[in-house]
Amino acid sequence: MSGNGKGAVTRRASDLDEAEMRALGLSTGWTVFSYMISGLVAYGAIGWGIGKAVHAEWPFPAGMMLGLAISVGFVIYRYGRQGSLEQGRDGQGRVKGNDR
Repeated sequence: MSGNGKGAVTRRASDLDEAEMRALGLSTGWTVFSYMISGLVAYGAIGWGIGKAVHAEWPFPAGMMLGLAISVGFVIYRYGRQGSLEQGRDGQGRVKGNDR
């Protein structure tokens, strides 16, 4: 065990060396890719099942598109705001312009 505990997760990007930044980027990329594929597969399977039950073909592609839209929304929610949040903080992790 490394002994870092949760401290490894809360380190700032400026504290990481180049190899750690590359590994973090690859990890994030694979996670985003996995969310996209799992959304397509899960909602496509649900649409396929509904299509079989009602004897229609349209629920399968509709389910895949819905799954893709939900996955994109989740990725934007989870990863899209990260850079803007880090830019708005000062050195101690407080929001700039906030007196608290």
